[in-house]
Amino acid sequence: MKSEVKDLGLRTERMTINMGPQHPATHGVLRIVLTLDGERVVAATPHVGYLHRGIEKIAENKTLHQVIPYTDRMDYLSPASNNIGLCLAVEKLIGLGITEKCRVMRVVACELARISSHLLWLATDALDIGAGTIYFYAFTEREKYYDMFEKMTGARFTLSYGRIGGLSCEWESGLEKEVLDLVEGTPACLDEIEKLLTRNRIWIERNQDVGVISGEEAVALGLSGPNLRASGVEWDIRKAYPYLGYERYKFEIPVGEHGDCYDRYLVRLEEMRQSIGIVRQALKEYDEKIPLFPQDDASAKYYYPPKEKVLTSMEELIHQFIVATESPKTPKHEEIYLAIEAPKGELGFHIVGSGTSVAHRLHFRSPSFVNLQGLPVMIKGDMLADVIATVASLDPVLGEVDR
Repeated sequence: MKSEVKDLGLRTERMTINMGPQHPATHGVLRIVLTLDGERVVAATPHVGYLHRGIEKIAENKTLHQVIPYTDRMDYLSPASNNIGLCLAVEKLIGLGITEKCRVMRVVACELARISSHLLWLATDALDIGAGTIYFYAFTEREKYYDMFEKMTGARFTLSYGRIGGLSCEWESGLEKEVLDLVEGTPACLDEIEKLLTRNRIWIERNQDVGVISGEEAVALGLSGPNLRASGVEWDIRKAYPYLGYERYKFEIPVGEHGDCYDRYLVRLEEMRQSIGIVRQALKEYDEKIPLFPQDDASAKYYYPPKEKVLTSMEELIHQFIVATESPKTPKHEEIYLAIEAPKGELGFHIVGSGTSVAHRLHFRSPSFVNLQGLPVMIKGDMLADVIATVASLDPVLGEVDR
């Protein structure tokens, strides 16, 4: 719990200031209206919407395949898990299955996205409160993950890797060994960062008992992901409502005790190590001889044909055109909600079918948006400088907040 604030009996005057919406230290165009009593925060109101692009309304005027690139632009630090989450929701709505190979490749992509996202969070969180050296350690390691995504998907940032019923492309032969080598090298980087931070007196004083939120408050406000688990709530959708066969894998759910910035740091560090273990287990199940897409003719109408065939065959080119413009068709008036454990928390997709290839309604439940609800509770009574540490510890991405 937060330590008691000592009343020094000083005459102070309350004032209201803006923090943001410039990008540095607010992790995007976030504006926080702060009411201060001296340096102490009396109240805080987050103001969002500066990056709003109307993705959900646009998605209701695009075919379901055409919506996939828009998910890249939400939490753009983990586009692979966004893509795959949407595809899982569509597949649930239309009753479409995937191959075992596709399942394994999706698990690997989602966990690599989690590690990559947490590495960037670690870099920027440390930088925000003065630990500049960590930025270079974490970014150097993260760059290796971007190189791997480029080998896997052909892109580094906005991947558009997911496809309804599959993924955009097969892995090159031997790529699974490179993925394994990549994750096996990451613990050494994390160990080095822990030596620099975990018992560092300045780091502890800037993070412990700062931005505290209890488990009860976190649940009431709808927090999810590492921000919820740091408050002592053992909740992970991969365990509670398994998807992509996560029930097959052995991994722990890191949980904090105090719900402060320091616990959120420790939880994310351990989550990266757990993700590495999941990738190791998934790669043991990978078999490059199995096709990525089902081979039966009934399912083929949902899938894009391989790119090399599109470029050499008129029939395959026509097939791709039909898939892109006409399918898959959603059952009219049927609706589903599907959520995944994204790096930021519960990323949900609510789809209402229309009887066409365009959804009647498509809504995204973005964890960054909901997690920001906890900010006023966390920083009330803290110092002005603590606001920076608390916002950073929440790991919000404003592209996902505003959509």
